[in-house]
Amino acid sequence: MSRVYNFCSGPAALPEAVLAKAQAELLDWHGKGVSVMEMSHRSEEFMSILASAKARLSQLLNIPDDYDIIFTQGGASASFAQIPANLSHGFESACYLDTGAWSTKALKEAKKYTNVVLAGSSKDVNYTTVPDFSTLNLDETAAYLHLTPNETIGGLEFADLPETNLPIVADLSSTILSRPIDVSQYGMIYAGAQKNIGPAGVVINIIRKDLLARSNNDALPSVWSFENLAKNDSMVNTPPTFAIYLADLVFEWLDAQGGVSAMEQVNIQKAELLYQAIDNSDFYSTPIDVRYRSRMNVPFVLADESLEKTFLKESEEAGLRTLAGHRSVGGMRASIYNAMPLAGVQALIDFMQAFEKRYG
Repeated sequence: MSRVYNFCSGPAALPEAVLAKAQAELLDWHGKGVSVMEMSHRSEEFMSILASAKARLSQLLNIPDDYDIIFTQGGASASFAQIPANLSHGFESACYLDTGAWSTKALKEAKKYTNVVLAGSSKDVNYTTVPDFSTLNLDETAAYLHLTPNETIGGLEFADLPETNLPIVADLSSTILSRPIDVSQYGMIYAGAQKNIGPAGVVINIIRKDLLARSNNDALPSVWSFENLAKNDSMVNTPPTFAIYLADLVFEWLDAQGGVSAMEQVNIQKAELLYQAIDNSDFYSTPIDVRYRSRMNVPFVLADESLEKTFLKESEEAGLRTLAGHRSVGGMRASIYNAMPLAGVQALIDFMQAFEKRYG
C-alpha cells in the first residue's frame, strides 16, 4: 500500500524519514535489545534521549538560558487549565485575546482559576480577522496575556505581538518550528506535539524561569506544578517516553532540512501556491482576512456546498486524505505542516483544478 498525502490537522503527518528511522529502531534501540517503549524513563538510555530532545529544540529555536523546557501530558487542552492554575497565583486576573475556537476554549477554562479580562475579540466577525492591537483592553496588573497565534480550526494566524509589559503566554501548537520566533518576547510558549512536533501524547512547554516561582505547590497536584516539573526534569511521574523520542527524531530531521528558517521558506511557498489556486478560482473561496491567513491550516469552501461530499470522496480516492473541515465549521481544510511536502500541496491543487473542470 502506497502512502497517501495526509492533510489532517492533528494527529498530523510525520516526516517519512522519521517514521523509517523509528521503524528501524523499534525493536532494538542502538543495540540495547529493547524498544524505547520498554525502557525505564530513569535509565541512562532514556535520559540521553530526553537531553537530546531538549538540546535540539533549544538550538532550533535559539532558546535563551533563562528559559526551561518542560514536557507535560494531557494535550494543550489540559494546558488551558494548568497554565492559569500555575501562573495566576497571587494575581487578581489574567488577560485573554479571543480569536477563534481554541482561544475561546482556553479562556473558558481559565475562568475556573482566575478572573478573565477579555483583551479583545473577533467573534462579531466570525473570527475571520484579528482585533486591532491598538484597541486591546489590557490590565497591566494581570498575571499574563494569553494568545493563540494560529487558530487551527478557523485558519487564522498572526505573527506580531501586542505591546505590553505582561508576560505573553502563547499556544503555538500549530505553528511552532514552522517559522523563526524570538522566544525572549514570550513569558511562556506551549504546543501540543501532534501537529509539527510528533505524535499525540506530549506537550512542549518553554517557560521563563522566573515564572516558575508562581506555582503554588501547596494547592497544585504535584504533576501539574511547573516549578516541580522543572526541578524534576519533567519526570514527576513517568513521562510519555516514546512521544519524546519521536519528537527528538523530528528535531533531528528539521536540523537536517536546514533548520527553522529554511523550513519557513518551504512553508511560504506551499501556502502561497494553495492560496493562489483558491483566489484564482470562482469555484473555491476562503473567508479569512488575507492579512491573517494561516500558513499551516488552509480552510476553503466550494461555491456549491452540495458537492462537498463528492469532493471528499474523490479526493480520498486520489490519495488526498482528511480534507474535511472541522465539524464546527464545515467546508474543507488542508493542514500543510512541516512534514507535508511541496509535492503533496501540488497534488491537491491539481486535484482541485481537475474537480472544478468536472463539476464547475
